[in-house]
Amino acid sequence: MPLTNTQYDSIMRIYDDIRTTNRHIQADRYNEAVSACPSIADIDSDIIDMSVKNARARIDTGSSDTTTDELAAALKTLHEKRVSALASIGKPADYLDDIYTCPYCKDSGYVNGKRCTCFNKKAIDLIYKDSNLKNITENENFDTFSYNWYNNIDVDPATGLTPYNNMQKVVSICHDFVDNFDKNFSNLLFIGQTGVGKTFLSNCIAKALMDSYHSIIYLTAGEFFDSFKSGDFKEYGNSKFDTSFFTECDLLIIDDLGTENSSSYNLSNLFYIINERLLRKKSVIISSNLDMPDIESRYSQRIFSRLVSAYSILRIFGDDIRCMKKLSAKNS
Repeated sequence: MPLTNTQYDSIMRIYDDIRTTNRHIQADRYNEAVSACPSIADIDSDIIDMSVKNARARIDTGSSDTTTDELAAALKTLHEKRVSALASIGKPADYLDDIYTCPYCKDSGYVNGKRCTCFNKKAIDLIYKDSNLKNITENENFDTFSYNWYNNIDVDPATGLTPYNNMQKVVSICHDFVDNFDKNFSNLLFIGQTGVGKTFLSNCIAKALMDSYHSIIYLTAGEFFDSFKSGDFKEYGNSKFDTSFFTECDLLIIDDLGTENSSSYNLSNLFYIINERLLRKKSVIISSNLDMPDIESRYSQRIFSRLVSAYSILRIFGDDIRCMKKLSAKNS
């Protein structure tokens, strides 16, 4: 999945820094070697001259095979002298070779026009950092999700499902959202009381998509709206967000919608992002403690209309898992 231009540029600057660092190391090694054995500099000068002659001879159609063979043999002898000179000062034969942190792409990020594995590693590290979710998804992902916190006895009269059965249905939809993310455009709206797993599920989805190199931004509603108030730029901890990221990233997650201060300014920014991402077919996940009637009364009709028409509304119910975990920890 393509990175944002800003993310791509950040990764390429990392490669620039790596190459610069390695060139400095190589220069220091060369100065050290020449200081210990000055003849290395003369040998290198001869190697350069002989390499040029050898290349010209190969291009020159008038040169005989004997001439090119002699030049190649002389060049080989010079390289052997260089190895011997390095050995005399206790250095390996490749001590002065070009230094590459990644031997596959030679610190370019690409191998035969395709992204190197080291590029993908840097991309995913950056995606995690930019997402505002670094370290969170280590504990909150589909592998650590448990149905044990949802009872399978009490039936919700509105749905006819127990919290357990309902959560099975919701999780299935979440998996489908991830599996078909690049094929089908969709959005999710999680609604339910505090502690029923809305944020946890958002993090599960974020983890799965970030691991496949999708760009994700996670913000609480307060952080999301504050980013506009600060101009175009806001910093939270070690993460920085340009508000243009909100329209460019693959997935935007807004958590706890309804906890922010209500204002026409916030409504305007929320509508802009929701509408812009709909036009661009960029997915959004929103979670809220508010019921749909409360969302309708709190937000503009334009916002509510787009949520109802373009979002899969997933109601989650059950006991407060955070409270249950605390009680379980005290009793253990």
